[in-house]
Amino acid sequence: MALIRITANISIDETELHEKFVRSSGPGGQNVNKVSTAVQLRFNVAQSENIPHSVKMKILNSGDSRLTKDGELVLIAESFRTQEANRKDAVERLKEIIRKAAFVPKKRIPTRPSLGAKKRRLESKAKRSTIKKNRSGKINLD
Repeated sequence: MALIRITANISIDETELHEKFVRSSGPGGQNVNKVSTAVQLRFNVAQSENIPHSVKMKILNSGDSRLTKDGELVLIAESFRTQEANRKDAVERLKEIIRKAAFVPKKRIPTRPSLGAKKRRLESKAKRSTIKKNRSGKINLD
């Protein structure tokens, strides 16, 4: 039983991944026509016990076209010439999908500007104002 580490808290079991090797599409000559190098990786998100519920819900509600009605994520990797390279590519893409769903942005704590920052802002506004007043050509006696 080998675990695939995704984040510090999340790992999935390799037995949860179902691979099927198929022939690649597109150009490639005899190699494409004879050898099944493309991998179709299936991972059932809905039934996985290793992924937290909140992460599952994010993935299932993402509207990803690679999700089936049963909550299964289907990834097809056919960029490389070997099965192993395509398999690694598919697993990395799966990891990235789960990492994105597991990411929780930090909550922003609103802060107020300091008294010094307020004074600097008002001073720069007053300076700018006097510069603009002096542009008009009229002499200001105030």
